[in-house]
Amino acid sequence: MLQRLAALIAVLATLMLGGCGYNDLQRQDEGIKAAWSEVLNQYQRRADLVPNLVNTVKGYAAQEQQVLTEVTNARAQVGSIRATPELINDPVAFEKFVQAQNQLQGALSRLLLVAENYPNLKSDALFRDLQSQLEGTENRIAVARRDYIEAVRQYNTELRTFPGVIWASTLYRNNKPMETFTVAEDVTRPPQVKF
Repeated sequence: MLQRLAALIAVLATLMLGGCGYNDLQRQDEGIKAAWSEVLNQYQRRADLVPNLVNTVKGYAAQEQQVLTEVTNARAQVGSIRATPELINDPVAFEKFVQAQNQLQGALSRLLLVAENYPNLKSDALFRDLQSQLEGTENRIAVARRDYIEAVRQYNTELRTFPGVIWASTLYRNNKPMETFTVAEDVTRPPQVKF
């Protein structure tokens, strides 16, 4: 009789722990990592397109050296940051990464504005193709960032609501809220190109 009672208690404890929220936190943590990997994937796609775009514009806009230099430097800064899944757990490194990406985005916007002043460049098929790919990449980045932000929101909500807050504080070792993206002030303003 005592053995049956102990077995019943063990089964009930297993069922209770199975629905405790710990597994939800694990799933959400993995979802954040997957969403972050997709963000990194899209940023890498953009970084790979930049040298081709710069070289195409160089042929037409040699006198726009400052803008080309800004894009090249921003691309180099992005490349110097080691983008790993662990980056999202280091707020300082995460902020540096976001700032570098925002700087590259601003430089690319200025580069595309410069290209508007060169009709031959705008009509060049290679430039149009690269610009189209870059625009598509920016859209993919926006979608990947949105998915990441949503995964972080769900995770952070689970950490701060009942019963998740209990399980996070007792069973889950990584019980700190995750960082999300914020838009830099200079990215919200349209770039200006002066001649």
